[in-house]
Amino acid sequence: MLFIISAFILIYQALNLQVLDESYAAEADATASDTYTLYPSRGLIYDRNHTLLINNNPVYDILVTYNQVDPDMDKEKFCELLGIDTLEFNTRLNKNWNDARYSRSSPFIFLSTVSAVTYARFQESLYEFPGFYVQTRNVRAYPWPNAAHVLGFIREVSQQELDTQEEINEGNNYKPGDYIGGTGLEKEYEEQLRGQKGARYVLKDNLGRVVGSYKDGELDRPPVSGVDMTSSLDIRLQAYAEELMDGKIGAVVAIEPKTGEILSMVSMPTYNPNDLTINRSRGEAVRRLSTDSLKPFFNRAVMAKYPPGSIFKPVIGLVGLQKGYLFPNTYHYCPGYYSYNSFIWGCRNHPAPIGVGTAVQFSCNTYFFQTFRDIIDKEESFYKPEVGLDTLVSYLYRFGFGNELGIDFPGEQEGNIPTSEYYNRLYPKDQGGWKSPTILSLGIGQGEIQLTTMQMANLAAVLANRGYYKTPHLVKGFSDPEIQIPEKYRVNNYSGIDPEHFQPVVDGMISVVNAGTGRIAFIPDVTVAGKTGTVENPHGDDHSTFIAFAPADDPQIAIAVYVENAGGGGRFAAPIASLLIEKYLTGEIHPSRNWVEKRMLETKLTENP
Repeated sequence: MLFIISAFILIYQALNLQVLDESYAAEADATASDTYTLYPSRGLIYDRNHTLLINNNPVYDILVTYNQVDPDMDKEKFCELLGIDTLEFNTRLNKNWNDARYSRSSPFIFLSTVSAVTYARFQESLYEFPGFYVQTRNVRAYPWPNAAHVLGFIREVSQQELDTQEEINEGNNYKPGDYIGGTGLEKEYEEQLRGQKGARYVLKDNLGRVVGSYKDGELDRPPVSGVDMTSSLDIRLQAYAEELMDGKIGAVVAIEPKTGEILSMVSMPTYNPNDLTINRSRGEAVRRLSTDSLKPFFNRAVMAKYPPGSIFKPVIGLVGLQKGYLFPNTYHYCPGYYSYNSFIWGCRNHPAPIGVGTAVQFSCNTYFFQTFRDIIDKEESFYKPEVGLDTLVSYLYRFGFGNELGIDFPGEQEGNIPTSEYYNRLYPKDQGGWKSPTILSLGIGQGEIQLTTMQMANLAAVLANRGYYKTPHLVKGFSDPEIQIPEKYRVNNYSGIDPEHFQPVVDGMISVVNAGTGRIAFIPDVTVAGKTGTVENPHGDDHSTFIAFAPADDPQIAIAVYVENAGGGGRFAAPIASLLIEKYLTGEIHPSRNWVEKRMLETKLTENP
């Protein structure tokens, strides 16, 4: 009896294995396993008020396994559904099989970034096209058509990056066709935003067909979404700045002085970030923007190096005060020009500069020429100007000039601060060398000195804080509380100027707006401290620049505006800066200043294509 029962059990088990349970047959046919990548959602980016700046839209890649394609499939229907022709179909399907990237039995991307509309139409007939299947990924979308330079864009990882991906990988295993942050915050915070890819392991038969999950999905892992980021931007202020700068070339940077958080960073001309979202029309947009003579891809806020002009005069005044070569009530006679031997440098007609504050108020060239010479000559002697210039340069470095500030943004330039070594090469001693009059234009922010607009805004922050700045930055926080803001964005960087020396200079800047060269920047009920600059330009019209902070006694915003070929600082830079200050602090423009806003919005100095 025992033998009969045992025989029955064996017969039943054999029947079950060979006939009743098809999974064993399927696994018997399976000859290989494969891995399907599951792509994560990229982290979202918000502004400081939690307004969404970047989100994710699904796009669809059509993948194909060559060996599974039915040669008798309805190619015309297939092509019509996807919006391609048969020539493109054949080109995309037939690869160079000697290329290690492709295999007839492994899936590869046939058509990428298919829209949701096209996918929906295609999905209904997908069963008619064996060998093809759909993979979902996310690309970026922008609810606001602003801040393109700041936010940046994603792109496909390059072959060079793949070859050296230990530099970019951090365990994420980039592969051809993967997306990576290409510019802006997308690039700077790629590690936090990208997330982690998941995987699905499958069994395949000898024709490459999926026949089931590998080990019942035990090894499968879901994707992990990227970390959301809160930026320091105020998108409404950013949008308003772009409106005011439309039709102009230049840059705007606004900073919260106490924290170093960047409120707005505008480079004009700009473009709509949605133009560069990953889709099938992106290539044409890139070609159009790349060939634009106004260079909209060039980020003038951090990459363009400009002579600062008269906004540099407060720095000369502060160094003079710190070194004791200048006092708040020091008087320098100004007959409307400054002369040395047979050379004459012009100045404007204005009341006598009876102190450093008055000199700032009326932007007296003569006053700051003389102060500059005192710094250069009195540190050692007229015949050893290197000592004085080296002293001045040491202060300029502490103001954040001449080096990258270290902002959390790719592509920042360092500007240019000429040193004694530079001038010794330019004016060799055996050919007469150089003295303070040789480099006199530095005293009013001209000559070889160059700053970025970011550095100019940072100067406004130093003045607002009466002597220090926090390194400007665009990150405010992350959704993961364990990710901390880097320490370097939370420490004070001191200028080396004692706080008591700032008040006469700040008083002069308040007078610039109340009764000086920047009266157009006056805002009812808001005390603004500002400084205009008219930058000589040998290649065309002068540049217009302005720095300011407000309220003067408790600064909430520090700003720099630079408008190329726009004339005096009071013509465009000052009114644009004041409108942005007013909008940020009060939320609206006072009716008495509507004419200023109207003129800035309507005046176009160049035509955008």
